[in-house]
Amino acid sequence: MADTAADILPLQQIMARLRDPESGCPWDVAQDFATIAPYTIEEAYEVADAIERGDMVALKDELGDLLFQVMFHSRMAQEAGAFDLSDVIAAICDKMIRRHPHVFGDGRPSPGWDEIKAAERAGKDDEDKSALAGVTGALPALARAEKLQKRAARVGFDWDDVADVRAKILEELDEVDGAQTPADIAEEIGDLLFAVTNLARFHKIDPETALRAANIKFERRFRAMEARAGAAFAGLSLDDKEALWQAVKQTEG
Repeated sequence: MADTAADILPLQQIMARLRDPESGCPWDVAQDFATIAPYTIEEAYEVADAIERGDMVALKDELGDLLFQVMFHSRMAQEAGAFDLSDVIAAICDKMIRRHPHVFGDGRPSPGWDEIKAAERAGKDDEDKSALAGVTGALPALARAEKLQKRAARVGFDWDDVADVRAKILEELDEVDGAQTPADIAEEIGDLLFAVTNLARFHKIDPETALRAANIKFERRFRAMEARAGAAFAGLSLDDKEALWQAVKQTEG
């Protein structure tokens, strides 16, 4: 394996060249934190996709793309005089050591990860003291809903058992049915999705992962339907398409 400390320098140099106001790439020079952020999120999802597919070649490439995003943000921060890549690396090293005292400390049992993070937040005078503090709004909606629910559960705001959660889902579904305006329907569907996320949490299922798997399954089955019907697929009746769907499901066992 190559030495990581030596290997990071060429990427830093490439990033510096790309951002050079005189001789760099006009697109790269024109970017800022806000314009690059969507690409950073996209690259993180592509890493997750490569992992789900078990594609190690793709994972290597996608991790490189994600690392480049870290490099991009660090370079822009350096140009602004805020911090640079070495500060980013030093900060995460310090954080990991601080949050693993049982590994890097004197060997005594340590508080849990969440308790350590909560203590860090409490130690900052200007920090949000809410139990929901630190759940970023940039997360995908399902993932954020789960995190908000977990935080609330830590301070006792939670259902007693899964039957209560199921009853809440049925209640929210009734409210969707009773909504009259598009705005009301959208609000009630949001509440329904939030309740379904709670059900996943009670079953210790990550809702984002579950929905990603459902998307993959739907796409696989739909493409199989198209392959069976050929060019005639779009013109088939809904009953015929449903029959194709069931046939495809049967082939999957």
